[in-house]
Amino acid sequence: MYETDLIENYILNHIDDEGEYLRALYRDTNVKLLRPRMASGHLQGRLLKMLVRMIRPKNILEIGTYSGYSALCMAEGMDKDGKLYTFEINDEQEDFTRPWLEKSPYANQIEFIIGDALELVPRLDVTFDMAFVDGDKRKYNDYYDMIMPRLSTGGYIIADNTLWDGHVVEELRKNDAQTKGIMDFNHRIATDNNVEKVIIPLRDGLTIIRKK
Repeated sequence: MYETDLIENYILNHIDDEGEYLRALYRDTNVKLLRPRMASGHLQGRLLKMLVRMIRPKNILEIGTYSGYSALCMAEGMDKDGKLYTFEINDEQEDFTRPWLEKSPYANQIEFIIGDALELVPRLDVTFDMAFVDGDKRKYNDYYDMIMPRLSTGGYIIADNTLWDGHVVEELRKNDAQTKGIMDFNHRIATDNNVEKVIIPLRDGLTIIRKK
């Protein structure tokens, strides 16, 4: 653990700074919200920004806004004419998250929507070039079915938590629907010849999927 902490600190000291606004948001997330580990944090946030810089998506879909940290990181990487649609199903999250998004420099590029993405995204007349999936682990395959027809050719899906604290390599426990959801999703992606894919063992696992 000690060596892991040293490596993590070394990495954070040798990449771009997250900036004062995100640092304050991350601090506020840890103080005021349950399960603050759900926020992307410095390293994953800088990776998300870099991926957006590389992909240059016009429209981004995010499923699972939580405190807004990942949304702000992706918005930071977008071109000025880019648009991020971020969905949060937990309406109790709105009072915390909306002010952080609306007071940010990227407020005019972010559409924060409370509700079930599976119901609401199909109502949008939008083709996405990138999607970040960090919602209900039991529904990852449902998200995938919903996103793929709305994803541009050559577009990317970034799926978070795909190693799920290592539970994916353990015997599945009875009634553990979240682990089963992740395992089923990982198997499906691995066997889907319509996409290219790679799992990065960053934090809780990040799968990068490219639509052929």
